[in-house]
Formats: sequence, C-alpha cells, structure tokens
Amino acid sequence: MKALVSTLLIACALAAPVAAFAQSDNAPVTRAELRADLVRLEQAGYRPTGKDLYYPDDIQHAEAIVAQKQAQKAMPVATPVGGVTMTGN
Repeated sequence: MKALVSTLLIACALAAPVAAFAQSDNAPVTRAELRADLVRLEQAGYRPTGKDLYYPDDIQHAEAIVAQKQAQKAMPVATPVGGVTMTGN
C-alpha cells in the first residue's frame, strides 16, 4: 500500500509541471475579441437565444462557415503570368 501511495505521489509530481506548461501558452481572450467572434457568427447565420433547440448544430454550422471564409482569405490570390491567370488547374 505504501508503494502505491508513493507511486501515485511521484506520478502527480511529474504531471503537475506538464499541465501547468500546457496552460501557460493560452492567452486570455479580450472582450473585443469575443465580441468580434460573436459578430462573425451572427453574420454567418447564428442567432443566440435562450431557448435554442438546435444549439450544438447551429453554432457548429456557423463556426464552419466562419472558418471557411477565413481559409479563403488566407489563400493566395492567383496572379497573372504572361497574360494568363494561374488557377492551379
């Protein structure tokens, strides 16, 4: 029994710094960032209400739309080369 307790204490002592390190890189979200996220979700069709019957599905759908729009913004624009626009096809 004493060995089990010692092993458990050692495992907790070794896991504590790992958990603390994993949480240290998450910066707190500001109020402005949170409002901007909510505006983007509302523009994608999400309507937050108190009695939302389809809560997980509709916010996930709106988040997918926002993620798709952000991915399209991140894609490089095709530039013309020799008078022909490159489209990647």
